[in-house]
Amino acid sequence: MGNIMPWWVWLILALFMAAMIVVGCIYALHRGFAALQTVSNTASQVGNRIARMGEPVEASAPEAPFFTQPLAVSLEYYEAAQLKVAQRDKAKHERHMRVWQRWNRERIKAPDFINETDE
Repeated sequence: MGNIMPWWVWLILALFMAAMIVVGCIYALHRGFAALQTVSNTASQVGNRIARMGEPVEASAPEAPFFTQPLAVSLEYYEAAQLKVAQRDKAKHERHMRVWQRWNRERIKAPDFINETDE
């Protein structure tokens, strides 16, 4: 009957199991409270936005539809929109050029394992 574990091994295993259950419960409670905080913040933001929807809007004179206005007004809106598009495209191009210039200055170093496998 030498294959039976001593009592102290069972005691250590039982204490370890109890400790893991307690730690797991504490972790679950901690994450649950963090999730509750996130949900409460989100609900508060949604509530604020819904409350703002119920507020009266400042009275402003409604703009006439484009097809009732002179063609010059529509052209001004179109030009302004196209100018914004061109500015966005130019900014995007400049960002890309800066990235490419940085990549040209700072060569990307190949990982060491690639050189080892090539031999």
